[in-house]
Amino acid sequence: MDFIRNFPLFTIVLSLFSGVLCTVFKGRTARIYTAVYECFLTALVSCVLWYTMKTGTSFTYVMGEFPAPWGNEIRAGTLEAVIALLFLVVLFSSVVGGWNFVSTDIDESKINLYYGLINLMTAALMAMTWTNDLFTGYVFLEILTLTSCGILIVREIGRTTLAAVRYMIMNLLGSALFLLGVVLLYDITGHLLMVPMREQIGLLIQDPGNRMILTLAVGILTIGLGIKSGLFPFYFWMPDTYGWATPTSASILSALVSKCYLFLLIKIYWRVVGIDMFQQMPIRNLLLVLGMCGIVFGSLSALRAGNINRMTAFSSAAQIGYIYMGIGIGGEIGYTAAIFHIFAHAVTKSMLFLTTPRLAAVSEDSLLFRKLTGSGLRDKNAGIYFMVSAFSMIGIPMFAGFSSKIMFGVAAVRAGSVREMVMVIIVLALSSSLNAYYFIRTIIRLYTRSDPGRRVRPVRHRLSYNIPMILLTAANLLLGLGSVAIVDMIQRGLEMFS
Repeated sequence: MDFIRNFPLFTIVLSLFSGVLCTVFKGRTARIYTAVYECFLTALVSCVLWYTMKTGTSFTYVMGEFPAPWGNEIRAGTLEAVIALLFLVVLFSSVVGGWNFVSTDIDESKINLYYGLINLMTAALMAMTWTNDLFTGYVFLEILTLTSCGILIVREIGRTTLAAVRYMIMNLLGSALFLLGVVLLYDITGHLLMVPMREQIGLLIQDPGNRMILTLAVGILTIGLGIKSGLFPFYFWMPDTYGWATPTSASILSALVSKCYLFLLIKIYWRVVGIDMFQQMPIRNLLLVLGMCGIVFGSLSALRAGNINRMTAFSSAAQIGYIYMGIGIGGEIGYTAAIFHIFAHAVTKSMLFLTTPRLAAVSEDSLLFRKLTGSGLRDKNAGIYFMVSAFSMIGIPMFAGFSSKIMFGVAAVRAGSVREMVMVIIVLALSSSLNAYYFIRTIIRLYTRSDPGRRVRPVRHRLSYNIPMILLTAANLLLGLGSVAIVDMIQRGLEMFS
């Protein structure tokens, strides 16, 4: 059974190998290989999750022969395992659910390279999830940035090129600030591994003179990851990035890449800085305010959007605000709500970005709202999947978004500050109202007949689209109806962080 301790490393190494291997395959072979290989990785990570739940402890895998504090380590606990499992399920669904559009949006000679980039991206996602070392986190953060630009620009239309350049500039700025924060922390503590770094910080904060430089280092690092994940006011790159990418790329970028940056940030707060120390920093209050601003302004921008993809992209900015708001609320319940929302948003947003192009395909290939009238009747499956994900975004009971918003409300009540509680409740109510307005307005349009006298012939989809969408729908309902079990796993994982 101890052989399972090798599985986190296998997920990284196999992903790197697969990224190179896909370059020698033909497009169709690379596509099938990627789907099968994602299933294999899912099985490995499921074993790791079972192992950590059974033993009740986390474990570390030492890279090479150099122990801490000099060597490099991979760490696996319940939270890392369940996050990795989420990433792989959404990756599989995005790859399989967007097969048809990859064939039409990307040149045949480059499809194998596209799937090679996705496999390298998988390696980066796994490494950033498992890593116990800040510099390793930075290395794979850069790999994630480059592969993200690659799967965006591969569509080769003018708008994707512009979006990729903007995305690259913003992300390189974020990477530079993150690296500067890591360098400052290394200079202060003399360590890069998370546990030795936290122990050294615990000694340094006993001198009040060190608090300012620690706050500066953590603040710079936070700004870097905030830019990369789309924290207000740095979310303006999202509409073009998500709106013009091929559906598989949009699903992965929105649902996974930004969430991986956020999970790395949460790991740093818990395992490097120490949650008690972070609660005393002014950064927490700033993240609370910026998170709430992101929720409101992202929702207002989505309300004014002219097409369905831009509306969905701006909605992503608002959902990122929820996660930062949970971090700003703080405490175990605040972080639990933030992590749960990572799950809810990942499965919901991937459904939206895989569904909207299907609706456009039966509406003269247009994403404009006025062209989408009746598209839910012409493509019944896509209409149903959009409605499920829209209900989750609004916060209808039974769906993931409802459980998530309830948890934020509970976290605000337990925060101990009346002012914070009132602010959070008001923002939640305002955001839910705005979400309800623009999503229900869209659903009504999708199911309004554009030509009442004309008979509609619904489109039929292959299993390659329906299977991943059913999987994501089931995950959404699981998060909504089985939230207690998911919350229990998250809280167990946070206890292992300490």
